[in-house]
Amino acid sequence: MVMQRYLLTYMGVVLALYLHHLVRAIEVPRDPSIQDILLQPPTITKQSVKNYIVDPRDNIFIECEAKGNPVPTFSWTRNGKFFNVAKDPRVSMRHWSGTLAVDFRSGGRPEDYEGEYQCFARNDLGTALSNKIFLQVSKSPLWPKENLDIQEVHEGAPLILACNPPPGLPPPAIFWMSSSMESIHQDKRVSQGQNGDLYFSNVMQEDALTDYSCNARFAFTHTIQQKNPYTLKVLTKHPHNETSFRNHTDIHRARGIAERHPSFMYPTGTSSSQMVLRGEDLLLECIASGVPTPDIVWHKKGGELPVRRFKLENFRKALHIANVSEEDSGEYFCLASNKVGISRHTISVRVKAAPYWLDEPENLILAPGEDGKLVCRANGNPKPSVQWLVNGEPIEGSLPNPSREVNGDTVIFRATQTGSSAVYQCNASNEHGYLLANAFVSVLDVVPRILAPRNQLIKVIQNNRTRLDCPFFGSPIPTLRWFKNGQGSTLDGGNYRVHENGTLEIVMARKEDQGTYTCVATNLLGTAEAQVRLEVKDPTRIIDGPKDAVPKKGTTVHLICRTRYDPTLRLTVTWLKDDTPLFLGNRIKKEEDGLTIYGVAEKDQGYYTCVASTELDRDSARAHLTVLVPTSVNRMSLPKARPERPRDLELTDLAERSVRLTWIPGDDNNSPITDYIVEFEEDRYLPGTWHNHSRYPGSVNSAVLRLAPYVNYQFRVTAVNEVGSSYPSLPSDRYQTNGARPEYNPTGVKGAGTSKNNMVISWTPLNATQVYGPRLRYIVKWRRKDTRESWSSATVEGDVSKYTVTQTPIYTPYEIKVQAENEYGKAAEPDVVIGYSGEDYPKAAPTDIRLKVVNSTAIRLDWNRVFPDTIQGQLKEYRAYYWRESSLLKNLWVSKKKQSVGFVGERTTWGIVSRLFPYSNYKLEMVVVNGRGDGPRSEMLEFTTPEGVPSPPKYFRIRQPNLETVTLEWEHPEHPNGILVGYTLRYQAFNGSKSGRTMVENFSPNQTKFILQRTDPISRYRFNLRGRTQIGEGEPSTGESPTLLNEAYTKNQGDIATQGWFIGLMCAIALLVLILLIVCFIKRSRGGKYPVRENKDVPLDPDDQKVDNGSFDYSDEDNKPLQGSQTSLDGTIKQQESDDSLVDYGEGGEGQFNEDGSFIGQYTVKKDKEETEGNESSEATSPVNAIYSLA
Repeated sequence: MVMQRYLLTYMGVVLALYLHHLVRAIEVPRDPSIQDILLQPPTITKQSVKNYIVDPRDNIFIECEAKGNPVPTFSWTRNGKFFNVAKDPRVSMRHWSGTLAVDFRSGGRPEDYEGEYQCFARNDLGTALSNKIFLQVSKSPLWPKENLDIQEVHEGAPLILACNPPPGLPPPAIFWMSSSMESIHQDKRVSQGQNGDLYFSNVMQEDALTDYSCNARFAFTHTIQQKNPYTLKVLTKHPHNETSFRNHTDIHRARGIAERHPSFMYPTGTSSSQMVLRGEDLLLECIASGVPTPDIVWHKKGGELPVRRFKLENFRKALHIANVSEEDSGEYFCLASNKVGISRHTISVRVKAAPYWLDEPENLILAPGEDGKLVCRANGNPKPSVQWLVNGEPIEGSLPNPSREVNGDTVIFRATQTGSSAVYQCNASNEHGYLLANAFVSVLDVVPRILAPRNQLIKVIQNNRTRLDCPFFGSPIPTLRWFKNGQGSTLDGGNYRVHENGTLEIVMARKEDQGTYTCVATNLLGTAEAQVRLEVKDPTRIIDGPKDAVPKKGTTVHLICRTRYDPTLRLTVTWLKDDTPLFLGNRIKKEEDGLTIYGVAEKDQGYYTCVASTELDRDSARAHLTVLVPTSVNRMSLPKARPERPRDLELTDLAERSVRLTWIPGDDNNSPITDYIVEFEEDRYLPGTWHNHSRYPGSVNSAVLRLAPYVNYQFRVTAVNEVGSSYPSLPSDRYQTNGARPEYNPTGVKGAGTSKNNMVISWTPLNATQVYGPRLRYIVKWRRKDTRESWSSATVEGDVSKYTVTQTPIYTPYEIKVQAENEYGKAAEPDVVIGYSGEDYPKAAPTDIRLKVVNSTAIRLDWNRVFPDTIQGQLKEYRAYYWRESSLLKNLWVSKKKQSVGFVGERTTWGIVSRLFPYSNYKLEMVVVNGRGDGPRSEMLEFTTPEGVPSPPKYFRIRQPNLETVTLEWEHPEHPNGILVGYTLRYQAFNGSKSGRTMVENFSPNQTKFILQRTDPISRYRFNLRGRTQIGEGEPSTGESPTLLNEAYTKNQGDIATQGWFIGLMCAIALLVLILLIVCFIKRSRGGKYPVRENKDVPLDPDDQKVDNGSFDYSDEDNKPLQGSQTSLDGTIKQQESDDSLVDYGEGGEGQFNEDGSFIGQYTVKKDKEETEGNESSEATSPVNAIYSLA
């Protein structure tokens, strides 16, 4: 039985070691000294896309780059046959690269080079393959010639205008316009389908007002081709009474159009099917005819539409589902409904999948005799077939290799030998596509090497954690051991911890840990070693820090800062004020033991921090400085108030354009009047509204007021002093001035169009004091600039501020002037102002747009300006529309909401688009923007932002379930901005203003919880958690551990109560109390009396009053330290100095009552202090006082 158990255990250990040995492979460090000497098979590092479409006007570049040692050589196949680059003078290959360049500057047809290309990168150790690159030249064929008949259609009937664009590569973008290049208005009745056709759910008479031309825009050649326009002839029962039906509630019935049940125009019938590939976007479309125009509603049979991934487009006629997966398979149906009825169409959606990786094979580096495996697992629909190749040839036809075994999607290697290096290819394919991956197997025989610098010196502060690094490499993988001071025993365990990467971690560095450490790496081929010198330094501490101070203004104050530090380190002491560096000068000086401030001023008030730091650590202490400013006693003065209002207003010296106003000042209420404000009101244009007229010094009470013609004035006066304004005076009598011709013309004259064929001339009307007479009117004149044509004019009356000129050419400059006139005559000739007629949409888009990625969140755009005559208005900006198409991270939903950025300036040819999401695919278009709006869109550009750093981890929570641990929990960042490789946690213990050393922990990307073991129950912790990508650390989530002072206090109290010295002290105090009780009873038996007070004769002190009225003060003794004591940093209780106690005031405990009910616990302070002096403790809550109060 024992032997069987032993055999089972032995077999289990052997199997575990074998599996570990099979999975574990050697990782080559990125150290250049290793990379340069190791022989490695080729690896493809860059290649063109599988379906590669090129512009026929440009040279062709087919990319293929690889790395390896020796440097690889390159060759190509075209359509499965060897492609001899040297034979074609137009084809060349880049130096140190396999990239093909085809130059057409000396002639040639790009179409001659279409085909399937594949790159081979070879060196002595193997051959790597690129994908098969299918090269095609972009095509934009001409539209076939055709004559289109006039389309006759009855009003209310459905209509489809076919587009049938020429087949381009890539397919062109379709849009409909009139022959005059005006876009066709689309809505739920008239819209363009996916196939480019224009659908009319029902035709209306106004549809014949324009013609319809299908346009195809070819992206690569930047050309637009226009089909001959369709002309509509709408047959209607009511051809001449359009206006009478415009406001009718049921226009179809009013026009005699029969209502029709909804019927599907596309797709036809009641059902159809559609296939889509996994990861692509699904676009379903239902376009229906009917009268009235039907509404479209979408549903999925047996489920809901995928939240956040679907949107309705083309006036709800199209259902767009992004990033389709297998779960999106099923039946979708659209319902078309109007008030006549409902029609239904079912679309059966099948989701297939091109191959996608489950386990992509990775490079395998083995030592001679080691085992390993390559795994190639892919999925798809249908299930892909997997084929293995070695150095580009099918593995079945390669040379036999006894150490290699092919088992479906896995190649297993056992006891590999030198010379077995090769590059293996895995090809997973089905009818929808293929995947090709290269993975090399390299068998290395390398003696151990230490990659760290020689004779490192590591300094660490005592009691801190430190790590001694010893990176190493070798094949087979060496074993690593650490020794100290040449001793023979290996360091591992206890205070030492050896990590797999060779690092020796010292959990808590002590003085005895100082010395020379040697790391030794050994394998079958040899040994390598390196030495590290460790020095343990004393910590830097502020032993006497600054204290809060309250100096008077103008005095001198000294803030102390005494330190203790390791003498072998260089100490730097700096001072901060309110957490910013303090400026030192003649008045503020730093001294050896602190900081001295001479002539303290109010600006010196604040927090002062002393920071003592060395190259290894730092300590700080803080104090607050409060500056006392002497206050001066204000002289007694009479109370001041606002003045009384002026009275008795009188108008004299009446003239055509002036009048004298006189008033009597009111009382100034002990504050001299500084100003008088005169206001007026007129009763013709704005009756009841008061306007400021003028302002005068407080020394006057009469003023001559300037007046305007044709105004019926009334005045009032307000007095002002330093306290405020008085109430306005009562109004004066009215005074009417005579009329006159205007002296002013309207201001703010400008001309601008509100549509493409008009110009609105606007101005600021004259106010009530500028009208000067009845029947005010404005004479508006305009003419085109620089034409010397006669002026056109129009007259508008009343309170009007604009006039519209119609039938103007697009964005033409005009000379404009507006003149005021009333019954007395005209104002002077007005100034000429330049205005512009209405703008139309721009006709052209920016061209030759170049895009360059600046960083992970920004790109630079360069473009060619458009010609001025295509702007058709005032250029506002060049605007880029961009949206996030997808993230490079799998299964991460992204918002595809369009954003825009404008670049102002008619000569602007470049700009920066920022605030992008890293690690994402974007699309971008550019337009020209004028005052009317956007012009046509440019070609769509696609770009990818590189990886960035992540946003803060979400929902960072810090809990403290007990005194021993702190629990941290978080969730992954909302925006990873790349592939998350882990988390870095930095934390620091602190107690008040004292902080410990910052500790660092690194976690895997899947870890979202960490439990910290506390070192003491008093200190709290500050935490800083960041996510990491390959680029670096992201933004932090921060927090502090909760306060647990009450629990810590209770625990320390319990610890003291169990100490032997404390128990002995309590026994001694109990004996002393017993003696005092005996003395008290003896005195009482001899007739001693205590002074008492009669409730009727002696007034209650404040404490007694609280008792008498039923109220009392209490404190939560469980939640704060004992009165008269303070809690130190280590949790012990320190007694504050005091010269008295509660006993001195008769508050030692519960009082007793005499037989007559009088309270005997009220002692006179002086007498009791004399009687008990020298015997009483200064501790207010000591057991002696508590027992004494019961006597």
